[in-house]
Amino acid sequence: MCDRAQQNQTDQSDRTDPSDSSARPPRLRPSGGYRSLRSFQTATVVYDATVAFCERFVDKRSRTVDQMVQAARSGRQNIAEGSRAAATSSQTELRLVNVARASLDELLLDYEDFLRQRGLSQWAKNDPEARAVREVGRQHRSDPTDQSDPTDSLSAPYSRWLDSANSAVVVNALICLIHQANYLLDQQIAGLERTFVEEGGYSEQLAAARREFRDQTPVCPLCGKPMRQRTARQGPHAGQSFWGCTAYPACKGILLSN
Repeated sequence: MCDRAQQNQTDQSDRTDPSDSSARPPRLRPSGGYRSLRSFQTATVVYDATVAFCERFVDKRSRTVDQMVQAARSGRQNIAEGSRAAATSSQTELRLVNVARASLDELLLDYEDFLRQRGLSQWAKNDPEARAVREVGRQHRSDPTDQSDPTDSLSAPYSRWLDSANSAVVVNALICLIHQANYLLDQQIAGLERTFVEEGGYSEQLAAARREFRDQTPVCPLCGKPMRQRTARQGPHAGQSFWGCTAYPACKGILLSN
């Protein structure tokens, strides 16, 4: 059994995909950016390798094929969906990431059963092959210049094991990768929980932003209602900003902007 790989703490701001930022209006909370998450990248390798494994080593008539592929897919897809849901719901994001974690645990049991039922050996934590698989993950995380598409060539560094004709080698490598993905998800879940405790959920942050906006908005000197920033369209102050009463035209109170 391989142990869990080390991971750099995931900055919650990474959830925003910079490639999309210019095309979308600013949001109160970041979301997306899941393709850069190591948990998503590792889960992608596990999903692709599971599809290939089932095609090569499992009877296509067996229900196990569908169960394993669906568990692997759920692990990957729920990370992405959780990242997208971050914009409007901390609880939904956390729930979906936990679903991803549970799905990969289910897949892990399937691979362990494959070895056990066939009398095949499972790698020990310090087995040279298990350590080699872990080292690939460490090298990937320590290389900031690696900007490759995570859905394109992430599996390539693991081809030595995943393309093996020996099913036990493939399964053991996948067990190592699932443990790595689960460790990364554990760290992600802990970070999401910590952020929720410290900053609150979307509703709380939205209410706080509203209070801050209202605190910065002046009230009308004539009627006391909130004012709205406007731009003069004519007269000697055309083009200049000013505060106008939201009750206009019933109230014509104004304040000049600084």
